[in-house]
Amino acid sequence: MTRILLIEDDLTFSRIVEGFLTKNQFEVTVAHDGAGGLHAFKKQTFNLVLLDYRLPDQVGLALLEKLKQMAHGQQVPVIMMTSFSDIRTAVNAIKAGAYEYITKPVNPDELLLLIRQALAGVNDPDMGNVQKEFVQGKSAAATQLFEYIKLVAPTAMSVVIEGESGTGKENVARTIHQLSNRAQKPFVAVDCGALSKELAASELFGHAKGSFTGAVADKTGQIVMAQGGTLFLDEVGNLSYEVQIKLLRAIQERVVQPLGSNREVKADVRIITATNDDLQESVQKGVFREDLYHRLNEFKLYVPALRDRGEDLYEFMDCFRIAANTELNRTVKSFSHEVVALFKQYDWPGNLRELKNVVRRAVLLTPGEQAQLAALPQEMIHVQTSDAVKAASVYDLKAHQETQERELIMKTLQEVRYNKSKAARLLNIDRKTLYFKMEKYGIS
Repeated sequence: MTRILLIEDDLTFSRIVEGFLTKNQFEVTVAHDGAGGLHAFKKQTFNLVLLDYRLPDQVGLALLEKLKQMAHGQQVPVIMMTSFSDIRTAVNAIKAGAYEYITKPVNPDELLLLIRQALAGVNDPDMGNVQKEFVQGKSAAATQLFEYIKLVAPTAMSVVIEGESGTGKENVARTIHQLSNRAQKPFVAVDCGALSKELAASELFGHAKGSFTGAVADKTGQIVMAQGGTLFLDEVGNLSYEVQIKLLRAIQERVVQPLGSNREVKADVRIITATNDDLQESVQKGVFREDLYHRLNEFKLYVPALRDRGEDLYEFMDCFRIAANTELNRTVKSFSHEVVALFKQYDWPGNLRELKNVVRRAVLLTPGEQAQLAALPQEMIHVQTSDAVKAASVYDLKAHQETQERELIMKTLQEVRYNKSKAARLLNIDRKTLYFKMEKYGIS
């Protein structure tokens, strides 16, 4: 049976999640603080961890790092649970090695789907967290990016891909590989941010049996696994200085020496790296080798943030909607005007990854053909409404009153489970007025 470790300090919420997962044939162990979670993780083997971001004794990101170190190189996906206001922190969790994040209040079906995807992704190297295929887009930034991809792909040049977390850097790397003369050979992706410093060298270069405690058999490194093809190093800036030296030698001499071995293995690979940090700044600070930087940076690409891609937003919305329909057996054909307007105004700190999550959730919660505002996370609507109020003049009393009225109607409808007759009575208005105001404020 699949074992899940749930680390959550909210007793009521943890009991609900535990009951739901147990009902779906998972074996669940619950810890209510970070120390308890670490103790449980050390005591037995788990297939997946559900981790709350805010714990009483430590922050989820710090605990995530400790869990990674304790995993000793085993792939144990960690799903971070967070409130919508912590989205930017959740993005940092992805950078730190979390598989994905989910916002509270958690929708059970969405959680179950995400868990199954995470468990499947452990055994499926092609399982992406963003889109499965490269979507070019029509904006000026997207057009230039694709032109550069087509230009550099047929060459042997090493490429550095820069961009914010969630922008789809791995998909850009895969597209370069598919358009290159190495397309029939392996594409191997390594998340350097998810590797502990102790195991990074073993993962990249391999090791001989007995070379260190726990090395019970020979291991082929990822560089050799990519022989003849492309090696993609995500978050390359996280590699230790010692590993950087070995990587530089592998690039220069095209050979790899596994840990604890005297033999050298030929390595013919093209290296593509990605980072959401400024590697040049890391070079100046002395934490990234300048000679390695120049070896890797023969050509640089920048993947624009979603908020800078203009009309491309609609193309990605449709791409994710179609994929979610197939995945969830739904028939959603469009988004309401209110949803489109909100998507256009929202700044998307999590970029394509966040958009995909929101669209997938909306499709899951939409039984019909058009996704409405009610299918979006309420916190997302609240954040956007709050931003709109802040942007308005402090003297605009009407804007403030309308915002407060909308929030009261939304809260009342939620409390009565969208029983409109009951909501109208509680609000002391008739049903006709309620329907008018719901239409006015885009409430479905």
